[in-house]
Amino acid sequence: MLRLTICISAVAFILISTKAFGAGGTVESPTGVAPDRYVYYPGTEELAEDEIRVIACGTGLPAARRSQAATCFLIEAGNGDKFLFDIGTGSMANIAALMIPYEYLDKVFLSHLHTDHMGDILGLWAGGWTAGRPNALQVWGPSGRTPEMGTKYAMEHFLKFVNWDKVTRDYKITPIPGQVEAFEFDYKVPDQIVYQENGVTIRSYPAIHTGDGPVSYKFEYAGMQVFFSGDTVPNKWYIQYGKGVDLAIHESFQTPQQLVDFYNQPAQLAWRACCEFHTSPQSFGKIMSTIEPRHAVAFHFFNEEGTRYGIYEGIRETYDGPLSMATDMMVWNVTKNEILERMAVSTNEAWSVPGTANQPPPEKGQPNPLSDFIEQGRWVDGFKAQDKMLDDHMEKYQLQDQDWRPQMYEDLRQ
Repeated sequence: MLRLTICISAVAFILISTKAFGAGGTVESPTGVAPDRYVYYPGTEELAEDEIRVIACGTGLPAARRSQAATCFLIEAGNGDKFLFDIGTGSMANIAALMIPYEYLDKVFLSHLHTDHMGDILGLWAGGWTAGRPNALQVWGPSGRTPEMGTKYAMEHFLKFVNWDKVTRDYKITPIPGQVEAFEFDYKVPDQIVYQENGVTIRSYPAIHTGDGPVSYKFEYAGMQVFFSGDTVPNKWYIQYGKGVDLAIHESFQTPQQLVDFYNQPAQLAWRACCEFHTSPQSFGKIMSTIEPRHAVAFHFFNEEGTRYGIYEGIRETYDGPLSMATDMMVWNVTKNEILERMAVSTNEAWSVPGTANQPPPEKGQPNPLSDFIEQGRWVDGFKAQDKMLDDHMEKYQLQDQDWRPQMYEDLRQ
């Protein structure tokens, strides 16, 4: 039996089974633990082989806000594979809070190239590199109307933008994790397979936003489907290929009046933003009542007391099915039998977690980006002050015989 309720911790209206509100279940003794939790503690639950977990790492708007990052959804399959769909500005902090080894966070699927959907690729690229990712970052994304409007061009010029960063880390850390492998596909082809491996199939579909290029993605695993819209107005492809999916994630933008009242937009831009290149709440509802997913997820709005009710009411004008009003760190576990929604409880002070592979040491032959002029500016007494601490560290980890240390540093220790 389903019932409508308000989840205070999620600050959102949700429609879920009463099982999610077990409130800890039955405690058998005063020193016992609550056997069932209605929150998700990252890293404490192993996915079943035939299960999908979706975590909202960003659900908001382009403007910065601590409570909501820009668009990013992490999808984890029961086979252990993990995929990021968009990685909007600010989302890396939420991704890091999940404490997943960065070697597993190497696959990013971009719906389009607005910064609120790809801006934090910078943080994943550099942060994962410095935190031990041993492999290159892989990025899938659509072509554009012209080559310079496509994903391949964007990633090539991203590496030019971060060239100083890349050259210096290539030398000081190791170069392989600093590479970006771009896989560009034709945005105009509906239902094309852009990834298929280890039981996971990802398909792309044209979307309609502010210019040619945006796409939606369908994630298929274990006979289940998650359909992620990216940014789009209502379009025929999402309707045609979205019928009966398990989890339908689609944008539902702020109303025009909300954009005027809260987002400081002029009235002419507010109605166009809501309803000419995004999807309004009423249109979101019509999409969902047409495709009839097992569960619908609305995102791409600032979810707060002043806005969520107006958006919710607009959706309910045209849709009365199972619904989540997304906010950051909301989690959905999807199986054939149920879709369970909870909020993740995570730390604000997450460290990186080791995986199964070690990052290689610095690569010989990389040119030193420091000139002799700068190298000669090192203060010798400052270096000698750390000699005992470093000797102890090297002995503990048996590093004495390794030859990756710069000769300049050895000269300073003399």
